[in-house]
Amino acid sequence: MGDHSSARPLRADARRNRERVLQIAQEALAADGLTISLDEIARRAGFGVGTVHRHFPTEEALLEAVLLGRAERFVADARALATAEDAGRAFFGWFCRVAEQAAAHQALCDLLDGGAGPGSRPGSALEADLADAVGRLLARAQRAGAVRRDLSADDVRDLLRGALAAERHARGRGAAGRMAAVMCDGMRATAD
Repeated sequence: MGDHSSARPLRADARRNRERVLQIAQEALAADGLTISLDEIARRAGFGVGTVHRHFPTEEALLEAVLLGRAERFVADARALATAEDAGRAFFGWFCRVAEQAAAHQALCDLLDGGAGPGSRPGSALEADLADAVGRLLARAQRAGAVRRDLSADDVRDLLRGALAAERHARGRGAAGRMAAVMCDGMRATAD
């Protein structure tokens, strides 16, 4: 999986600064939500605001970078799980984790749904990487007899999109994780 940003390579110190800003931004967004400012992120990172602006000229650019990084981790996790000993457990665990984690962030849902944000255009590298990773995870779980054979990777991605929306609503009524689990039950192979 490659970096889906279009930035040119950075010097080592600039790359470390950028990674530090992304780490602090991710922590701040998780704790404080979208109200966090670039100034506050710079302060928490121990940098001047100019350092943050050099890498992320707007708050939106920083938010998109954080979200893209999270989406790329979902892809990396799916790829890593494609060789797990229990293919069914790996598939269903990945599906539920993505649905539960992404459902808490509307912007991340939009990114995974092919809506707004970098790498979200149909045919983008992120979308292709996700399709490939989900396809491999699914195929292995189907060969193991854990997942219905009539499901395609496109079906799973559509179900994931539905799970994101369902989880957002369920979370609001205190039932986080329930909708993803129900969808997983529908994807399980049954005895004929």
